[in-house]
Amino acid sequence: MSLRNGKRHTDTPVSVPARVEPFVPKTDHNPKELRSWAKRTGFVSDYSAEAGTSAGENTDTAAGFNFEHKNEASSPKIEIDPILGRTRRDRGNEIQLENGVTTTRKDNDRVLNLGSENQKKVGVNANGVVNKESNDHGISAVAPVPEVKKEEEDMAEGDVKVNMYVDGEEPGEGEWQRPPGLKCGLRENPGLVALIYYGLQHYLSLAGSLVFVPLIMVPAMGGTDKDTATVISTVLFLSGITTILHSYFGTRLPLVQGSSFVHLAPALVIMNAQEYRNLTEHKFRHIMRELQGAIIVGSIFQCVLGFSGLMSLLLRLINPIVVAPTVAAVGLAFFSYGFPQAGTCLEISIPQIALVLIFTLYLRGISIFGRQIFRIYAVPLSVTIIWIYASFLTAGGAYNYKGCSPNVPSSNILNDGCRRHAYTMKHCRTDVSNALSTAAWVRFPYPLQWGIPIFHFRTSIIMIIVSLVASVDSVGTYHAASLRVNSRAPTPGVVSRGIALEGFCSILAGCWGSGTGSTTLTENMHTIDITKVANQKVVELGAALLILFSFVGKVGALLASIPQALAASVLCFMWALTASLGLSTLQYGQSTSFRNITIVGVSLFLGLSVPAYFQQYQSSTSLMLPSYLVPYAAASSGPFHTGIKELDFAVNALMSMNMVVTLLVSFILDNTVPGNQQERGVYVWSRAEDLAADPSLPSEYSLPRKVGRCCCCAKCLGV
Repeated sequence: MSLRNGKRHTDTPVSVPARVEPFVPKTDHNPKELRSWAKRTGFVSDYSAEAGTSAGENTDTAAGFNFEHKNEASSPKIEIDPILGRTRRDRGNEIQLENGVTTTRKDNDRVLNLGSENQKKVGVNANGVVNKESNDHGISAVAPVPEVKKEEEDMAEGDVKVNMYVDGEEPGEGEWQRPPGLKCGLRENPGLVALIYYGLQHYLSLAGSLVFVPLIMVPAMGGTDKDTATVISTVLFLSGITTILHSYFGTRLPLVQGSSFVHLAPALVIMNAQEYRNLTEHKFRHIMRELQGAIIVGSIFQCVLGFSGLMSLLLRLINPIVVAPTVAAVGLAFFSYGFPQAGTCLEISIPQIALVLIFTLYLRGISIFGRQIFRIYAVPLSVTIIWIYASFLTAGGAYNYKGCSPNVPSSNILNDGCRRHAYTMKHCRTDVSNALSTAAWVRFPYPLQWGIPIFHFRTSIIMIIVSLVASVDSVGTYHAASLRVNSRAPTPGVVSRGIALEGFCSILAGCWGSGTGSTTLTENMHTIDITKVANQKVVELGAALLILFSFVGKVGALLASIPQALAASVLCFMWALTASLGLSTLQYGQSTSFRNITIVGVSLFLGLSVPAYFQQYQSSTSLMLPSYLVPYAAASSGPFHTGIKELDFAVNALMSMNMVVTLLVSFILDNTVPGNQQERGVYVWSRAEDLAADPSLPSEYSLPRKVGRCCCCAKCLGV
């Protein structure tokens, strides 16, 4: 025994009940720091009023801890969800002092007592009755992680419900609340001036995805500078139209539609087929019509997939472990094209890549007038600076060679020295394009502007499979966007409706002749993160401005004047960003699981290695094409031979595309290798029952009233 401060103490250790601090929600926290698997996927138990706990050894039988001070006036009840770290509403029962019998308590009592029995878990059933032997999903005060993990693993699929309010409070009945961190929420109206500013900001941040695809695709098809300007104007027009359609009749999320990188790889494969290499007359129009027919057929398949409800069934097999490597492969597929094309003019491409990285990584935290200029406008700002720099190089004579003219086609050059310099002048000089001088001031894109589409079985099969890849890409974007705007995840019917409308929009793209289909841009997630704007009106107004700009022919011509090396440098960054956004989807599963990392690693490796085998099967193509186009010539010279030319072409083309092989491998492995839902990170979509439970959900995803009445019987469309 010892005497301390005048009081007698014993040396024998005495178990002291652990002090349980109240779960008070923080107002200044970073939501990303608190996200667990349950928070990311919306997993909670069916027993929404549960607050189970377990106690350690305790010799005191009546020790209690008051969470809040009582007062005479009854105040609204506040209960903190221990998993999500936010308040629960309308919870009338809590755990009270354990007295050896099952009891209930009043609303104003807020007392928690740790029982005296060793590690005995105290639970509350749905009626608010304390049950000491409860097996409900509780949170242990001593070792919460093992308890939660074990019970979640044992929980059946039917025992979970959807709760997607991740970062903020649940809205009241019929009410939508802006999530923390957003400047402009989904249903807000910030005023006309703010809408115009946010709309321009939104689309400028997506400039790298909207306008740079035609800059590298049209010249590879044999198109002129005027053709490039026309395709860019068409892409702007279609992006505006399809974005508005998707905002009203699709998932109704603030997502921009545009020319996807998913369709770029098959377009390069088709245009580099052997029969098109030696075309000299109307080569561009012939290839464009071939692409139009293939896109239309693939888009019809996507429409059927969505409108028939088959997409709702397919959603059960699409998980983050499938989406992550597939989207990453879309960006990584162009690693052999990006820098080899940009390297044609190193004095422009290296400064461009360095500057965009400096803006996005090193200067991202710098604000000017309260705006993170360098982070939001990294691509357009860096392109403007390097374009001006390239103009100075051109004006200073950096690309002037004696006796050589940049305006003479390389096929007409007789001087060997000039022939070597012609390629450099074409890719580096800022004055070689005649788009500004040949384009009209006003031009309206119209359907079939390149002629009647050409339909072939081989190209149609390619685009049908590619439409599946685009659908998987969009599924991941829909889920991530629903979490960004703090809304519940859409129902499978709403997802099917979005996929069906993407198919319809791609049909429009095929009819107008943009060269690629129209899908939801993966870069939407990056734009919402950096601009902190996820507003439907902003996206719609920006789309309307995009349509107006598409009617001004000089706008497309100005963009078509960007040097090809500069465009390829920007795309190097955009493709890397696409790959990183795809891999970020792994946060919705257990990224440390050996099962998951093995599936992702094997899928990516085979997705890069198997196509390399098909691309390098016959090296004769390397003598006919530039090095950066050789990987896209496997359709005509691949190892698959059955004697059926159409089938051989389609299979060789598909197996030479990285994203197709990656999707195939990851889809098979993820759906055959055993793993529970928590480990796989299965997407949690809303159920039809949630429509009645949450009045705010129908207003977020339901179709406009007049359209909804016409489609009231189509349950597969989420109406």
